[in-house]
Amino acid sequence: MIRTNLLYEPYSIHFETMDVFPDTKGKKNFFELVFVLSGSGQHCLNQHSFSYKENHMFLLTPQDCSKFSIEETSTFFFLRFSNIYLSKNGFSGDIIRRLEYILHNANHKPGCILKNQSDKTIIRPVVEALIREAVNNDIHQQEITLQLINTLIVIVARNIAKYLPHKIESITEERIIEILNYIHRNIYEPAAIRTEKICRVFGISENYLGKYFKQHNGETLQSYINNYKASLVEHRLKYSDLRMNEIAGELGFTDESHLNKFFKLKRGISPRNYRIDFQKEQHVFNK
Repeated sequence: MIRTNLLYEPYSIHFETMDVFPDTKGKKNFFELVFVLSGSGQHCLNQHSFSYKENHMFLLTPQDCSKFSIEETSTFFFLRFSNIYLSKNGFSGDIIRRLEYILHNANHKPGCILKNQSDKTIIRPVVEALIREAVNNDIHQQEITLQLINTLIVIVARNIAKYLPHKIESITEERIIEILNYIHRNIYEPAAIRTEKICRVFGISENYLGKYFKQHNGETLQSYINNYKASLVEHRLKYSDLRMNEIAGELGFTDESHLNKFFKLKRGISPRNYRIDFQKEQHVFNK
């Protein structure tokens, strides 16, 4: 397998058995799900190591520094995707948002992202089915592959959702997790994430919600919503070619000017300049 830092199609699937994992340097232009079909060794992610073994799965972002040190001959499955916008290849808006949810909320520390033990038994058959489709290349192969990838994404999203957010301790009440998940699902609908609407959905008062949310999440409700929305804008600026007015419309801003003011307040730079700076940085790393 020749590992490069560039991906020119919306997604790619690859699997390989190896004794030595190839090194790559520089930043990538894709995200990657890695599933261990067999073998064992060490996975170093951003200078932190974790022992990997069969049925472990890892999520890697373009910014992550990742290296596998193989101790026992290992077979890996790789799903790469170039950006969060796979809609042109059959992904529904809901699936795209689930993927975006993963990219924003995954806590990129070493370790398997499959926290729900029963899901480990589901993931493997899905991965094996993807491999069979890639090998056989039978009729309707692309349609079946997309459905299987969708399933993979939903299961991974569930595992991340069950342990979200990482700032919240394990003893936290389940209701705050439900509120956060509600915000993530409805971030594209401004009316649905207003305080009064959230209070009606969860049957609590506005005064109580404010205190409860800050107590369990370390910041105010509005601050959390704004920070989450700013990160979604960042993802679009980095990994899509959407125009500013399209980003504004999708994320519920009144117009491009509103988006510009919001982003400059949160990041200290205009969205357009943020995209230009990121593209320049990518060009330097990929030379």
